[in-house]
Parts: sequence; structure tokens; C-alpha cells
Amino acid sequence: MSQPLSALRKFVSPEIIFGAGSRHSVGNYASNFGARKVLVVSDPGVQAAGWVADVEASLQANDLDYCLYTQVSPNPRVEEVMQGAELYRSEGCNVIVAVGGGSPMDCAKGIGIVVAHGRSILEFEGVDTIRVPSPPLILIPTTAGTSADVSQFVIISNQQERMKFSIVSKAVVPDVSLIDPETTLSMDPFLSACTGIDALVHAIEAFVSTGSGPLTDSHALEAMRLINGNLVQMIANPTDIVLREKIMLGSMQAGLAFSNAILGAVHAMSHSLGGFLDLPHGLCNAALVEHVVAFNYSAAPERFKVIAETFGIDCRGLTSNQMRERLVQHLIGFKRAVGFTEHLGGQGVSLADIPFLSRHAMEDPCILTNPRQSSQRDVEVVYAEAL
Repeated sequence: MSQPLSALRKFVSPEIIFGAGSRHSVGNYASNFGARKVLVVSDPGVQAAGWVADVEASLQANDLDYCLYTQVSPNPRVEEVMQGAELYRSEGCNVIVAVGGGSPMDCAKGIGIVVAHGRSILEFEGVDTIRVPSPPLILIPTTAGTSADVSQFVIISNQQERMKFSIVSKAVVPDVSLIDPETTLSMDPFLSACTGIDALVHAIEAFVSTGSGPLTDSHALEAMRLINGNLVQMIANPTDIVLREKIMLGSMQAGLAFSNAILGAVHAMSHSLGGFLDLPHGLCNAALVEHVVAFNYSAAPERFKVIAETFGIDCRGLTSNQMRERLVQHLIGFKRAVGFTEHLGGQGVSLADIPFLSRHAMEDPCILTNPRQSSQRDVEVVYAEAL
């Protein structure tokens, strides 16, 4: 009996240059875009690590003028995007380069949207709201996890409303992504764990998403294999560039998967949580992941079985409930192995906060592709379990 044909799927991706030293080619790519003056977006930590200096040297070697914008918070804020856009305009820039983790990269994407449209970044929340192409955008990730360098997502923090909002559009997929595992050498163990868990959750959620398909499944599964098999060792051996390359590749593959299949309830809830308490995104994912997997399991048991097998769990002879429990315990054990034991209660979340958090999670685009249809009450229960 023949299998039914897959539904139509699209796949978007930047031009990707992967490998040690790729950051040094940024000047060449900026020149190819006809750069007159480049806005370099980063943050103080990345600048202190020396990665911004490498970008400056490459731009100088190609006789390109540039200016720096490094006032970016760990969760990039509306006002930081607007200030960056004002600098871009006042300096006469025509190309944007970001070097850093998800925060500088998302901020740079936001700046591109604002300068193209001449309007507040707040006006672009949601899916496919962008009408004008952004300036050429080159991203250089310095963490292995957020995958902002390959995705069609922008996540911005609205501090006045205490919430994060998402912009989803193929218009924010960067033109070029220079993915250089050497840049992750400056990550401390906590950041390595945060971003690694984020990438793992990207892969899991993309694989069980209602938007998944053959174009994304292979990327999601390979990302799970690489991260599950190498993250613990990488954190224990932080100078091992081969392990860093494997994790960086896993992060990239997870990014390609979730950018096209979208995500699920972990990220919808994590965005709400991170906006409310300004917490690290990976920590929010880590506190929620096993609770959401347990909630979603019954909606996609065959898919979760494949995930379990990819993690090396022997599923032979197990009932569906036993497989779910094995997978949940594997995730808990993996989190502990990379240093995560946090619960939401320890991060300042109380029962009284849950209705607010749940309401905003239900408004996040990621909830739409969660494999199990979720009500606000469902989300409230999962938050409560994670306390």
C-alpha cells in the first residue's frame, strides 16, 4: 500500500559559510553587497572577548567604513532596536553585521526592519507583517544554540509590558551566516548549557511540530544526535574545538529545522516567561521541556518514539506510557549532566503569576504548531508542574 504524499512545504535558509575562521571573511561579503558603511551590532561581553575586533579587522582590510552599536541587553529591548536604527540612519549605513549570541542578532534583524519601514518595531509583531526588504544582513553567531543566524524569527523584549513578542517572516532570514565554532570558545559553562538546551529543544519541537515534514525532519534528528551525544563532553572540555564544531553544527541544523517547521509550547511558554522575569531563554526552556514533552506525548507518540530512539533509548517492548516516562527521565538526566536543576519557583515565579504567563503564551505564534492543541488551562497546568 502506497504512502500518502506529504503536504506542500517551503524551506528558507541564508547562504551559510560554516567552519573555523569563517568570521574573517565578513569584509569580503560586506563588499559584495556594495557596503558604503557598515553598522556592526554586538554587546559588551562579545566585544570584550575579542570577536568584534576580528570583524573590524576584516572590514578595515576591505577598506570599509563602519560604526559600532553595542548597547544590547541579554534580551534585546524595543528601545535598543530603535536606538540602533537611529544610529544606522544618522551614520548613513547601508549594510548590517551582527556578531554575538541571539540578542545582538535579533536586535540587528529588528534594526533592519525599522530602517526599511520607518516605523516602530512594535508594529511588526506576528507572522508575515514585513512589506519592505531589510538592508543586507550578515550574522556571525558566538553561541551554539539560538540559531538566530539561520532562522526567520526575531524575538524582542517589551519591558513596559513585561513580555517578549515574536516576528516571523522569511524577510528576516539573514543574507549570509558565517558560522565559526572558534567564536564559541568564549562561552562559560552556564551559557554553553543554556544555548545547548535551547538548540536541543528547537530540534525536539521542530520534529513534533504540526509544520514538520521531510525537509525539516532530517535536520532535527541530526541536531538531536549531535547535541545529545556531545554537549556534556563539550562543557567538560571547553577548549576542544572538534566538540565545539559538532555542537555548532547541531545548533545550525536545529535552526534550519525550527525556522521552517516552527516550534511549540515550550517556546511559547518560554517567551512569556523570559519577557516577564527577563530570564535567560535557555534556562526557561530547561525548566519547561520535560513537562511539555509529557503533556504532548499522546498527540504524537510515534514521533516521540523516534526522538527516544535517537537519544539511544531502547524502546523494545515498552508501552507508550513507559516510553514517555523513559524519555522524560532522559531529558531530566541530560539537564542535570549539563548543570541544570532549576525549577520555576526558584526563579521567582509564583502561582499568582501563572494566569498572566499563560495568557501571553497563548498569544505566541509558536503555540499554533504545538502537536497537542492547548487551552489556556492546559498551559496553566504545565506551568504549575514546572514550579
